[in-house]
Amino acid sequence: MKRYDLHEVSQLNEMKMDMSGLNMIAGWVSNGDTIMIEQMPIFGGYSGGIEETAICDVATMIASFVLFNCDLHLDGPIHIRWGTTTARETLQVAAHAACAIDANTSLLLGNQYYTLAGPCTEMCLLEIAAQAVTDTVSGRELVSGAASSKGVVKDKTTGMEARMLSETVTAAAGMEVAETNRVLNNIVSIYEKDFAHPPAGKRFQDCYDVREVVPSNEYLKVYDMALATLRKCGLDL
Repeated sequence: MKRYDLHEVSQLNEMKMDMSGLNMIAGWVSNGDTIMIEQMPIFGGYSGGIEETAICDVATMIASFVLFNCDLHLDGPIHIRWGTTTARETLQVAAHAACAIDANTSLLLGNQYYTLAGPCTEMCLLEIAAQAVTDTVSGRELVSGAASSKGVVKDKTTGMEARMLSETVTAAAGMEVAETNRVLNNIVSIYEKDFAHPPAGKRFQDCYDVREVVPSNEYLKVYDMALATLRKCGLDL
């Protein structure tokens, strides 16, 4: 029985691809593999502001399917200063781009999650919730995350972040756009004021029982606090 693998390669910023990537794609296409193309346009970079970056984002999605033969596009607009997908501006970019593609195609879209705060902090969980609501209502088919502490600090990712992602995606399903905007403004307004000094949080081994792979009581309490905050923000959990 032939095995079909899932392979991933990234476009380069902005909307570029090198020969190494093209060679890999050619091999995967010949083998009949499933291909996922990733691209993370940078808000505040070469493209400019929210509108321009959203246009760039849509173009990278189309390019992934038309030029690079992908089966799934994995997105993730990044803020040039904060290095996160959860800033107000990058959420706007992600939402408008996904809505445009979803309204006019049947292409499969995903999004990546990079929070500024670390695990075992309410800010981290609220960041995830805001993006999960955004992605769900704007029509994405897949969410990929979460990478806490911008995904660059060793041992700073745990299953509790993925749990929050799952719960908030489910809660956001079916929400109207007007209601979504109100809820998102409430959530983002809470954590964005701490972007300059985000809480570092704890390493996996410091907020989990590593033998049983279960979260600590401290993290469970933080998680419950985040749920209570989200309910106050209008999210029906």
